[in-house]
Amino acid sequence: MARIVHIALKVDDLEKTSQFYEKVFGFQPVETSKVRDHTSRHLSDGAIDLALIKYDSEESAESLAAGSGPCIHHFAIEVEDFDQAVAEIGKLGCEIISDPGVVPVKFRAPGGTVAEIVPTARYKKPHQT
Repeated sequence: MARIVHIALKVDDLEKTSQFYEKVFGFQPVETSKVRDHTSRHLSDGAIDLALIKYDSEESAESLAAGSGPCIHHFAIEVEDFDQAVAEIGKLGCEIISDPGVVPVKFRAPGGTVAEIVPTARYKKPHQT
């Protein structure tokens, strides 16, 4: 069964937002990386990957997909058969937002929200000590 494994927040201050989720809720930092037109900081509670995204510019199509300014940008659904899921959303007429060949695949779901499909084990868990 598919399951939600990730939620991404578009933020205006990566450091301040990261410190908030770490100190108040105990999220653990997992990874920070530069991806295409944004920096992503991934935090985890051990079950859900929380990505904080700071775009280089508010002008890119991906940045504006969920609206301007800070917001919930998208959520990710982990699927066992990635290619089949991509084909299904295409058959249903969903707008693909991601550039061709980019994994995960972001799309506009019926109702207008932005979601993405990810293969299993896409997101890392915090290191256990």
